Amino acid sequence: MKFFWTFFWTFALIQMSAYVGSSMIGTEYNFTAACILAVIATILILIVSSIIPNEPTGKEGLQ
Repeated sequence: MKFFWTFFWTFALIQMSAYVGSSMIGTEYNFTAACILAVIATILILIVSSIIPNEPTGKEGLQ
C-alpha cells in the first residue's frame, strides 16, 4: 500500500508541476513526459527511503 500511495501523490504533484511549469514558460503541456518523470521520481523516492535508516544511530544525543 505504501508503494501505491507514494506513486499516487508523486504522480499528482508531478502532473500539477508540469502543467503549471509549462503554462509559465508558454509551452504546451506534455502528459506523457510528466508520467515518465513521475515514475522516475517514485523510484528515486523509494530507493532513498530504503537507504535511510529508520532507527537512531545513538549519536543524536551526544554533544
